[in-house]
Amino acid sequence: MEEREKRLGDLVKAALSEDAARKDVTTRLLVDASRLGDASVRARDIGIVSGQNAALETFRALDPSIAYSAAAPDGSRVQRGTVVARIYGHVRAILSAERTALNFLRHLSGVATLTAAYVAKVNGTGVVVLDTRKTTPGLRALEKEAVVHGGGRNHRSDLAAMILVKENHIATAGGLAAVVAKLGAKHMASAEIEVASLEELRALRETPPKRIMLDNFEPVAVAEAVAEIKGWTMAPEIEVSGGVNLENVASYAMAGVDYISIGSLTSAAPALDMSLDLEGIDRG
Repeated sequence: MEEREKRLGDLVKAALSEDAARKDVTTRLLVDASRLGDASVRARDIGIVSGQNAALETFRALDPSIAYSAAAPDGSRVQRGTVVARIYGHVRAILSAERTALNFLRHLSGVATLTAAYVAKVNGTGVVVLDTRKTTPGLRALEKEAVVHGGGRNHRSDLAAMILVKENHIATAGGLAAVVAKLGAKHMASAEIEVASLEELRALRETPPKRIMLDNFEPVAVAEAVAEIKGWTMAPEIEVSGGVNLENVASYAMAGVDYISIGSLTSAAPALDMSLDLEGIDRG
């Protein structure tokens, strides 16, 4: 937990430095250093909240005494006008941290909201919606947490987390037979292997890995692949990846797969619109 908090603190520090928040010339010229006030962050669209810890750390980095209340906890659904957070503290710090805090909240809530939309499309099928490593550099931990807030689950966190053999690995190794030989029974039992055709899939029938990823298969081809795999003596888990969108995800789910991994959850999620407004300033 301490390491995670340190990483978040370092990330917030870098984001505030990027915005030169401690050198906010406008706020310094117009706002007295002793002035205190209240502010609220409100949603301006319907969605799922994520990023409260990052927003809290952003304000606290500029004013450790700031009171921050997450009115809408991570994972909660908000409507237009819903109060997401309430803040009280030095107005200078609130205004100087505003954009950075909102950037975290808006982006991460957008990831959670898009994830929730995919999860809703496959509801009742038993399929698990997964993220990928198509994340924003430096934000992977927060974006993967946002996927969970949206009802999805995390695929591997990094390259050390599991064995996932993709097309370039297969080509470099000299083909699927060479991959199976190099991994051996011990590593095959925990590995995931990507296949791009039914022919490649059939090459794994006698020595299946723990999970097979059907890469860029059309829904009809996925159904055919699932039917084949279910007939194997040792049937692996089945994951679909590539070419999935909100319009066709239900078709992939109905084909009978176990997982659907979607890179756009983190790489293409639109930000959830939010705004911060000062609602009271102490006169003392």
